[in-house]
Amino acid sequence: MSQAALQSADLTITERENLRVLATTAAERSYSPYSHFRVGAALLLTDGSIVTGCNVENCSYRLTSCAEQGAIARAVAEHGPKIRLRAVAVANLNNAASMPCGACRQTLTEFGDDATIILYPGENGAPKETTLGELLPHAFRPEHLESHHSRTS
Repeated sequence: MSQAALQSADLTITERENLRVLATTAAERSYSPYSHFRVGAALLLTDGSIVTGCNVENCSYRLTSCAEQGAIARAVAEHGPKIRLRAVAVANLNNAASMPCGACRQTLTEFGDDATIILYPGENGAPKETTLGELLPHAFRPEHLESHHSRTS
């Protein structure tokens, strides 16, 4: 884990365990009859709330929803559009950590590019940790739109 990840990893043991359990439970609820790749996500919001999501596949593969995006949609629906992420735990039931896809990285960045990302299970059973900023260092951000709007107005 990099220095940036170490600095942002201010989670308690209890918070980490809660995130692991909730992300794993969400993965168990995944609807993935086609790929059998079951993923769950647990988002720790800055207000202390935890919101979960799981991947939901569709026979038209392009319509599949990722766990992280489902959790974000649920967090916004339950807590409003001003949510901020403190940490994101992603678990799968395939015995190897999987990184969030590019679309999920971009979606998560909208709500907290300094969030800690914890992947379960990690190498040798230990979780892998990083930050969202490290996963997507050159993300497209709202300020990019603001500068575009100011030039076209």
